[in-house]
Amino acid sequence: MDVYEAVNSRLAVRAFSDEPVPRETLERVLTAAGRAPSSGNLQPWQVYVVTGDPLAELKRRATARALARDPGDEREYPMYPPELTSPYLDRFSAAAAQRYQALGIDRDDPDRPMRIAALNTEAFGAPTVLFCYLDREMGPGQWGDAGMYLQTVMLLLRAEGLHSCPQVMWTMYRETVGQVVGAGDGLVLFCGLAVGHEREGAPRARTGRADLAETVSFVGE
Repeated sequence: MDVYEAVNSRLAVRAFSDEPVPRETLERVLTAAGRAPSSGNLQPWQVYVVTGDPLAELKRRATARALARDPGDEREYPMYPPELTSPYLDRFSAAAAQRYQALGIDRDDPDRPMRIAALNTEAFGAPTVLFCYLDREMGPGQWGDAGMYLQTVMLLLRAEGLHSCPQVMWTMYRETVGQVVGAGDGLVLFCGLAVGHEREGAPRARTGRADLAETVSFVGE
């Protein structure tokens, strides 16, 4: 699989099979992803790979919180700006509608937030979840580095025939995650990344992207 194919075939999968991901595959991907760019070569990411019984326990505890309509732990960083405007709000709304439809959740369902949270805490059935943390001393530049690192991980997973789904939702249950993985107070949870094989026949929500002219300006010849 070449790079263009990996980029074009990557999507946030929300239905995984229970087929396990071999540890040697994960080690190969994460070793190669370590070559992702980072300013000053700080390599600020700290990743915990959770599988097996620890992941089952984490899913159980987090899902219990979701089903109890637990509002979640205090946010350590905002997921979105407080007031989205066009064109960002338009893109957000269109993508959300596609996701709800693919998940079989009516947008007017009063239990929608709880149902979505419970699907997320099950990691959509993924047998592996990576949790990416950063040291609290890191700044916006290092958070950008972590994003480039995670994109590299996701593309390398495609090269291995695997799929993924980045989940910022886990920050809502960061205390539960921290207890299971053993992350210290000096670390901030950036996001989780569900990893596995896509479940055959599962509905997809392949969101569109803005036209090039909306996001790119060419200056000069």
